[in-house]
Amino acid sequence: MAPKISIITVCYNAETLIRRTIQSVLNQTYSNIEYIIVDGNSTDRTMETISDVFSINLVETQCIASLQTKIISEPDNGIYDAMNKGLALATGDYVWFINAGDEIYEPTTLENLVPFFEKNADVIYGDTAMVDESRNVLGLREKRPPKKFTWKSFRMGMLVCHQSILISRNIAPKYDLHYKISADIDWVIRAMKQAKIVCNSHQILSRFLIGGFSKQREKQSWKERFAIMRKHYGLPQTLMFHMFIGVRFLFK
Repeated sequence: MAPKISIITVCYNAETLIRRTIQSVLNQTYSNIEYIIVDGNSTDRTMETISDVFSINLVETQCIASLQTKIISEPDNGIYDAMNKGLALATGDYVWFINAGDEIYEPTTLENLVPFFEKNADVIYGDTAMVDESRNVLGLREKRPPKKFTWKSFRMGMLVCHQSILISRNIAPKYDLHYKISADIDWVIRAMKQAKIVCNSHQILSRFLIGGFSKQREKQSWKERFAIMRKHYGLPQTLMFHMFIGVRFLFK
């Protein structure tokens, strides 16, 4: 039997974004999907929009006849707390986070990954297309996924986008809630340390909606990234990497 894929979408006040995200899941030609939506008790029409999308698809198509859905809406302690709730609900063989505003790249994306499922891969990763709010594709992500990916690869930054990596639920840890912005980096590194079979799909797996960080959040992000890198790679290598980034920025 084809492995079950738990796709998890975390959202909050995302009524203008959630429709396309859900539709990209419903359009998948792969049959064994568990779809989990974790809403942070939105105050806009997010939940109404979610209901509308599912109702329309039930009436017009059979594309979600075999789809297992779990939808919750309740207050949380931030995005990574919501992601942990999604992980707790997941029963699939793999987990894949496609959050509000992002999309699975094309309807056959999961079906194209079947050869890697058959290899019992612990991690499957790929490339990412960047899109703006009008859904215009701006090109591929600047940091490209490496041909061979290990937990040490992140010494050079987050080379694989969080939205373009599927991880076996058996090795997927909880997110560390000490980190408010960069816990996804720590999460992937910890999972990769346990992975035995890692497969590069050589495919674009997701569309990632770009968004600007405020200067304050950017500063916090760098602090968290430094702390995560130091924890996993040690202080000397972390300092060396950040010196390299600084030099590259000056001469860019």
